[in-house]
Amino acid sequence: MSSPYTTELLTDTVKQAHEKARNQTGGANASYIPYLASVDEDLCGVAIATADGRLFEAGDSRYEFAIESISKVFTLATVMDSIGSEALREKVGANPTGMPFNSVIAVELAKGKPMSPLVNAGAIATASLVPGDTADERWDRILKTQSAFAGRQLSLSEEVNLSEQTTNFHNRAIAWLLYSAGTCYSDPMEALDIYTRQCSTLITAVDLAIMGATLANHGVNPATQEQVLHPDNTAHILAEMMMEGLYTASGDFAYTVGLPGKSGVGGGLLAIAPGKLAIAGFAPPLDGNGNSVRGQVAVRAVAKRLRLNLFQG
Repeated sequence: MSSPYTTELLTDTVKQAHEKARNQTGGANASYIPYLASVDEDLCGVAIATADGRLFEAGDSRYEFAIESISKVFTLATVMDSIGSEALREKVGANPTGMPFNSVIAVELAKGKPMSPLVNAGAIATASLVPGDTADERWDRILKTQSAFAGRQLSLSEEVNLSEQTTNFHNRAIAWLLYSAGTCYSDPMEALDIYTRQCSTLITAVDLAIMGATLANHGVNPATQEQVLHPDNTAHILAEMMMEGLYTASGDFAYTVGLPGKSGVGGGLLAIAPGKLAIAGFAPPLDGNGNSVRGQVAVRAVAKRLRLNLFQG
């Protein structure tokens, strides 16, 4: 089936979105992870990848940045394909918390069960469910999944990983809290180690757009044509992204953009138009919710011009 979006339209759209985004001010780099605080705050990249394999980009779209919390989507995909969507929902949950992404209170109020795989508690629990006999086996499986979605071999940044492993005290508390409630399904420090590593791989806005287009394309990477996710699981993952992908701003994003999305404190932002395309933005300064300020501007601009809002019909 031919795409309703011409090459000329998408080329112009990504260019305009980048121009609008790079002129946006405000926000600040994440400061609680030293590596992220040091990234050039003026960087800004935008990319669109279509389900039929076309790629459009502007700005710093090839700059490698830390994937951070966007990695939760792909570990979720790993586990969902391994144990099934219903088993995962039973163990981890599928509801927004209405609280910050690293909330301990949310875990306590739910009697120790994480409510969503896209907040830290749920992501740590999800990492504990990755199949493998050792931490390295589990990590290799996660990295293989991320790479398959990107269509190229991704790699861990030792610098990012060290910066995170030495400052993740709050997440250590969450991991032990889950373990005490019986909702961390491996050694809690092993699960946290794996989770921290998954957040420390380096991607570009182009990688992120292709990863998103793979979800838009029912789990088939449009660049490699590899089926990297069971097609039945794409809808579950997109639903999770719509509900909790931008944390406490997820409702606002659904209201204004109307697409499943996922942010990361490394400055990345992904939005997916199912069956059509994915939009990726990158700019390090974040708003108070932990979402890229300029990334949101870029994604909104693309979604508006292409009329991608799922609720518009």
